[in-house]
Amino acid sequence: MAPFPEKARVVIIGLGGIVGASIAHHLVERGWDDIVGIDKSGIPTDIGSTAHASDFCYATSHDFLSCWTTLYSIDFFDKMGHYARVGGIEVARVGDDARMDEIKRKVASGKAFGTRARLMDAAEIKQKMPLVEESMIQGGLWDPDAGLVIPRSQTVAGKLVDQAVNAGKLQAFANTSARSLIIEDGRIKGVVTDRGTIMADHVIVCAGLWGRLIAEMAGEDLPVMPVDHPLTFFGPFNEFADTGAEIGYPLLRDQGNSAYLRDTGDPKSAEGGQIEWGYYEENNPRLAHPRELLEKEQARLSPSQRDLEMEQVIEPLERAMELTPILGELGYNEGHSFNGLLQTTTDGGPSMGESQKVRGLWYAVGIWVKDGPGMGKLIADWMTDGRTSIDHNKIDYARFSSFQLEEKFIEERCIETARKIYNPPVHPREPFSGGRGIRRSPFHEREKELGGYFMELGGWERAHGYAANEHLLEKYGSRVPVRQNEWDNRHFWRVSNAEHLELTENCGIINLSHFAICDIEGPDHVELMEWLCAAKIGGDANIGKGIYTHFLDAEGMVRADFTVIRMADRIRMVNGADAGPRDYHYMRRVAQDRGLDVTITDVSEKYITVGIWGPNARENLSKLLEDPGILLPENFPFAAIKPLTIAGKAVTAFRISYVGEQGWELHMAYKDGLAVWDALRSTGVIAVGVETYANTRRMEKSLRLQNADLLTEYNLMEADLARPKVKEADFSGKQKHIEYKAREHQPAMLCTLIMTDNIDSKGVARYPVGIMPVMDPATGETLVDALGRRSFTSSVAYGPTIGKNIALAYMPWDWCQVGREVTLEYFGETYPAEIASVGYKPLYDPENLKPRS
Repeated sequence: MAPFPEKARVVIIGLGGIVGASIAHHLVERGWDDIVGIDKSGIPTDIGSTAHASDFCYATSHDFLSCWTTLYSIDFFDKMGHYARVGGIEVARVGDDARMDEIKRKVASGKAFGTRARLMDAAEIKQKMPLVEESMIQGGLWDPDAGLVIPRSQTVAGKLVDQAVNAGKLQAFANTSARSLIIEDGRIKGVVTDRGTIMADHVIVCAGLWGRLIAEMAGEDLPVMPVDHPLTFFGPFNEFADTGAEIGYPLLRDQGNSAYLRDTGDPKSAEGGQIEWGYYEENNPRLAHPRELLEKEQARLSPSQRDLEMEQVIEPLERAMELTPILGELGYNEGHSFNGLLQTTTDGGPSMGESQKVRGLWYAVGIWVKDGPGMGKLIADWMTDGRTSIDHNKIDYARFSSFQLEEKFIEERCIETARKIYNPPVHPREPFSGGRGIRRSPFHEREKELGGYFMELGGWERAHGYAANEHLLEKYGSRVPVRQNEWDNRHFWRVSNAEHLELTENCGIINLSHFAICDIEGPDHVELMEWLCAAKIGGDANIGKGIYTHFLDAEGMVRADFTVIRMADRIRMVNGADAGPRDYHYMRRVAQDRGLDVTITDVSEKYITVGIWGPNARENLSKLLEDPGILLPENFPFAAIKPLTIAGKAVTAFRISYVGEQGWELHMAYKDGLAVWDALRSTGVIAVGVETYANTRRMEKSLRLQNADLLTEYNLMEADLARPKVKEADFSGKQKHIEYKAREHQPAMLCTLIMTDNIDSKGVARYPVGIMPVMDPATGETLVDALGRRSFTSSVAYGPTIGKNIALAYMPWDWCQVGREVTLEYFGETYPAEIASVGYKPLYDPENLKPRS
């Protein structure tokens, strides 16, 4: 073996797994060299999850990024000659209508995201998979591209490492543990190993189950927990003897039983002619902190494998035998069966990207085999270009606030996600029960007294509606539909729509405590924000103003949207709770890279915001002011900011609206929030849940939501948010922005759609939640623009004011005509819709429809 190097451009910790090996491959592909990879085990790994993974690849997900990485990985494995595209089946048992509905929903998501999944009946399932009891099945899903990495992803990892080593770009060192990280002035400098110290410009942590232990060396944590995954084997199964096949039948997922099954092919194959049956524990998932994992020499099986007791699986196994009786006919291979540790995460997504605390330290942890090569490409592109072709907001490690990286929070959330790996179907609005009550507004007790229906975002408890307002259903009942379908109605409160209508006709206040707020100060604070923002920030004329603007990435695509408040000595950035942490770390990194003297402080818990909106907002707010005239339009124009005193408390009033109605955001110190809330309530205004703000009124106004409608896959012109003129000062992404602006037309435009009929085949009115493909009514094919981007709904809500289901979706340019008919698919049924507006044009705009003084 070559001597251990003293320096490298990149060190990969955990090279032996499929993730580390894939990152090494893609870095080399992007032109990187002088890479050193280490692994505490062999290379490929003989102790990590890759060593015992089932190696399934299914692209049946409701998440676009996950489908993209899986489809990329399938193609990657296939091109290497290490993929058996045997197809995959998911079944719904007789009587399990919820699972059948979920399968229909998966097929629709597949149409949205580009998979070839389709529905199949019981007879076809039996024909493709003879081991099932046809009478037990009502239907299922067929994914022709699903399959198995063969002979193992472990083999693929080894081959990728060998290729990079043979190319002279990578040096690989097995049985070499990382002992500590060398960090100076907040930047990675190297790794201390048990073979020696190596200095490096970049370090990538791909240590899987042990990733948290490496993160601890940098003083941070990763929201990941290893969890037992029972794997059992039955045999001998000789159906495919002498075929040389690693697998013969399609993969079978029985997710209603939280289980899957596959054969292991020829008895001479890697797994030796058996039936593998795997289970994900729903009721009592057995988590382990990485500190509890044994060393290789201590483990009877492997550090990532634990003994399996039949009591863990006996009930689901008995149910499995009903569906696939062969499990009861073959012998149980106790010696081969085990608990294989895999990674579950707090929100279902991996931890990817640069460390929050240490520049040059990167993470790629919480990734399954099916996504390994795809995630490897994203990391390589991210490190090379500073961006990825697919918006990575859902996997970016910067998305986590500090409280989300506390051990108690991690454990509580990971227990929940572990229970839902396979079953039951997860609703798009489903709240977590663990990790709650962390952030509460100063008027939280008042909201409880009002019977608030609480959900959570960014740790903040947010009421989506209030039981105290249910009397409004008598007033607006004919305009607030009852959602007969349980799925459509789940985690939704009908009173929210009544509150929406009362705000539209009168006035309401909304708790906006979830805002992420940062103060940017220091000699260069204006220079930083002028560089980052597409809108003009500099100049004395902007002091005292609020400016809605965006961050663009290097390719001129939309990275973030928020409001900037120019103050005399600082800039205050007001952002959404889910985007705030990521944008905070992004600003810090850009300031460092540009050598700017700024201080960026998260003040989200120091300040609180209440919105007051509606046609009577000015009248009600005036009751609390010594000089009500300050609120007159000529004294307080739109986007202006002025100081007010309410209940003796200093309040900064910002005339802006995310609900379409006139009104203000009222910003104040957290300690003053209760007094201001009580004062506002004393004027007779009702408290309105955040459902009206975040969904129904903003959709009627055609307003966009970051991380849903605004993504790095689209530019500002396509979102129809570009300013008429490009500012003179240079800013990130400016040249690309100018290039896009000069086009005759954009490849796609964000359009507002309305469903023209929402009655299903059972005569039930549907109120969609989640993502739906947008299809050509003539062909049933999902629309695709000139850049290959598929059309699907990015936001959807029922608008009580207009009485229609509303959706936003990016449409190919040649479909961008008002009145153009399209088709949406929801739970296996299609519904007609039409384009109501191309670009930003409200469906209901009180400022235009009912001008007010």
